[in-house]
Amino acid sequence: MRNRPFCWLCQTANLLNKTGNRAREDHGVTTRQWAILGALADPRSEGGIPVGDLAGLLMVSRQNLTGMLSRLQARGLITRTVDKRGKRSRFIRMTREGRQRWAAMQPRINAFHAAALAGFSNPDTNAAMHHLENLRQNFVALERARGGGG
Repeated sequence: MRNRPFCWLCQTANLLNKTGNRAREDHGVTTRQWAILGALADPRSEGGIPVGDLAGLLMVSRQNLTGMLSRLQARGLITRTVDKRGKRSRFIRMTREGRQRWAAMQPRINAFHAAALAGFSNPDTNAAMHHLENLRQNFVALERARGGGG
């Protein structure tokens, strides 16, 4: 019984990635790239977000993030600028083209979210978010105990 939730979670994550990529394929953006653009679209990131902060927010390594950022930058969707305070730090910002692409994706993404949450009431969605957040925090604690970030 204890293994079943993790099997379902893996299946769900795989299906989210597969169906999410299909929902975004018209825009040439993967699920992970969409997550980056979503973080950059947040008004709190308007002035840019340091690479380390973005990696922490998305819970990916800086190395994995660097490759994804390079692909987004090559397509003109983001820029990387040097932090004037510390030359080694880079700020990531969405470009005008990135913002236009983000806006163009919204109707398709909203339809995808609505279909994925079909049959969920608002309380159901809130409960799912609550339990997923608890699980995420447990994984963060496991990672920290292992000596990783979090």
